[in-house]
Amino acid sequence: MDEANLMAKLFFPAILEKEPDSVYGVTFPDFPGCVSAGDTAEEALVNAHEALAGHVALMVQDGEALPKPTAVEDVAADPDVTMIAVTVVGVTVPGRAKRVNVTLDEALLDEIDTVAKNRSRFLAEAARAELARRTAG
Repeated sequence: MDEANLMAKLFFPAILEKEPDSVYGVTFPDFPGCVSAGDTAEEALVNAHEALAGHVALMVQDGEALPKPTAVEDVAADPDVTMIAVTVVGVTVPGRAKRVNVTLDEALLDEIDTVAKNRSRFLAEAARAELARRTAG
């Protein structure tokens, strides 16, 4: 596969935070409103991969330009937030759609069709979520 066909992987800073009597939270300075949470720091970071992947996918789908990732050393501390750590979360930027043939169990396909308005989008979102889960750990 040549480099032109490889999907771009970008790494964005993520702030892991925890207030007393709350769950862990993750925010992205480059994506206001994109957040995740979890009962543990690890769970919050796994969820952060899924949140960022979904956010980026929607931006690309809507034709919005992605921001250039802020350097980790440029992430400013917010005095109103109890910051635990600053890390990076990787996301694969979706490319152009490509038609493929996939074989699926007929019953599984029926289940997908009962919950999804767009089968291809459903399968792509499920694949992205699973890939984010697997690469986060």
